[in-house]
Amino acid sequence: MLTWQQFVSTQDFFNGMSSRIPPLGKIALAIDALNEWVGRLNAWLIFGMMLLIAHNVAQRYLFNQSWVGLQELEWHLFAVTFMLGAAYTLKHDQHVRVDILYQSHWMTPVRRAWVNLLGSLLFLMPFCLIILYSSWAFVSNAYVQGEGSPDPGGLPQRWILKSMLLWGFGLLFLQGLSQAIQEALFLLGKMPPPAEDQQSGLREEDIF
Repeated sequence: MLTWQQFVSTQDFFNGMSSRIPPLGKIALAIDALNEWVGRLNAWLIFGMMLLIAHNVAQRYLFNQSWVGLQELEWHLFAVTFMLGAAYTLKHDQHVRVDILYQSHWMTPVRRAWVNLLGSLLFLMPFCLIILYSSWAFVSNAYVQGEGSPDPGGLPQRWILKSMLLWGFGLLFLQGLSQAIQEALFLLGKMPPPAEDQQSGLREEDIF
């Protein structure tokens, strides 16, 4: 396994440009870049949703007007931002954890890497596959039937909204795969430790 000094002396590891990064590591970094891009686009959707809500409130209470389609668009956008934001949140390690255990002094970076690796392989990725499999008929039936809103003036093509299940859990699966690859390569000594451990000033003996 590479030593801590070797890790910190190869700064090109940390920007993803080193030829020493294994092919699987480059795939993981590409997945990270994809979900980073999706997450930033998602932030603009949230901003647009806020403007839409403000518009609908103003129309209702100032002008006594309301449109069903715009009201439905609010929760459509909320669903989209929720589904597309899951992978981005995982990438930045902002999902809920039992921090009393994961952040305890007993949990060294190597032990955290094992938790993340096994959690991804045994729980996260299989769960995503189950959701993807079970959602396919749900989405395809909506597409074939041309399902739309049951309310007059509502939005058509509801399959587009339902397809966010596939997109969201597909991206989450990919991010779980990226996490598993990076943790495995770290345990094999082929990639640096996670960013939070790089910034914590840990000594080499603290890692293991």
